[in-house]
Amino acid sequence: MILRGKRLTKRDLVDGGKYPVFHGGKEPIGYYHEKNRDANTTMIINTGDCGCVSWSDKDFWSSDGCFCVKTPQDILNKFIYYVLSNKEYEIKSKTRTAGIPTLDKKDVENITISIPSITRQQEIVEILDKFDTLVNDISKGLPREIELRRKHYEYYRERLVSFG
Repeated sequence: MILRGKRLTKRDLVDGGKYPVFHGGKEPIGYYHEKNRDANTTMIINTGDCGCVSWSDKDFWSSDGCFCVKTPQDILNKFIYYVLSNKEYEIKSKTRTAGIPTLDKKDVENITISIPSITRQQEIVEILDKFDTLVNDISKGLPREIELRRKHYEYYRERLVSFG
């Protein structure tokens, strides 16, 4: 199910508010004292940076500039995020560009997704989460990559300089 957020104006935003407010992009435009979406939700930006797929692991406020995906119990939220991220180009291609770029709810609702078993969804999410950590968490990914390169170096150094 695709849910549309509720508009907030800049006057509604609160300095030091608890919940990030998403509208028209992957970065929050400010903060608010209430939430209207729970953590672990997939968002699709429907105005501005149309078609961008994003994930929030924290409770947040969804404005009318982003759609949120509510999944049935037999579908993992994070699985849907990864599938839609993979279809981001297709989603962006549905953007109407006359005036302010917008994305229609029907276009998002008509995206076809194959849903494997919950066990397979969990496997896919675990694998992609690990890759995401390696690629995006510099404190985990970079040290691991350095360690692997060091091992490569040692291996090739040993092979190249041993003539026996």
